Amino acid sequence: MPSDSAPARAGRVLVAGVGNIFLGDDGFGVETVRRLAAQPLPEGVEAVDFGVRGVHLAYQLVDGYRMLVLVDATERGDPPGTLYLIEATADGPVEPGSPLLDGHRMGPDAVLALLATLCAGTGGSPPERILVVGCEPESVDEHLGLSPAVAAAVDRAVELILQVVRDDEAAGLLRPAGVGPMADRGERKAP
Repeated sequence: MPSDSAPARAGRVLVAGVGNIFLGDDGFGVETVRRLAAQPLPEGVEAVDFGVRGVHLAYQLVDGYRMLVLVDATERGDPPGTLYLIEATADGPVEPGSPLLDGHRMGPDAVLALLATLCAGTGGSPPERILVVGCEPESVDEHLGLSPAVAAAVDRAVELILQVVRDDEAAGLLRPAGVGPMADRGERKAP
């Protein structure tokens, strides 16, 4: 990444909603970011609905962000509507032709792996901190709309994201990403 982009990267945060609105609770990330975008956001914070466009998200991240907050349905086995805050890591590069490169079925693991590949090829660098705000889904069957438990969690998720961004900004919690796929380092259930 060119050195003239370093100042722009210093404070940039991307909150990325991912998921498929046609698969019920898989639309949690999309709905949460839609509501978040209607709020006043701190300077340098972008809230973007990426839906199922994982390749687009990976390319956007090459543009230089200090922190990424992925918002997605996250199955962990707890009751539907449970929120999680997970410290994630960027994985190693993806081999060309890998099945992870299906642009319509790229989960966060595949996006982060593709990001590592893109950064290696462009000289860019991944975000210094990657968090996942996840919500336990009730159903990801084909239908529109969130289940009542997941719909009730959306506003709590918006508040959690705003708090994480404010805390990070105030405390300067810049940490380099570790190694390995979507590690459960620092995972905690959110209130």
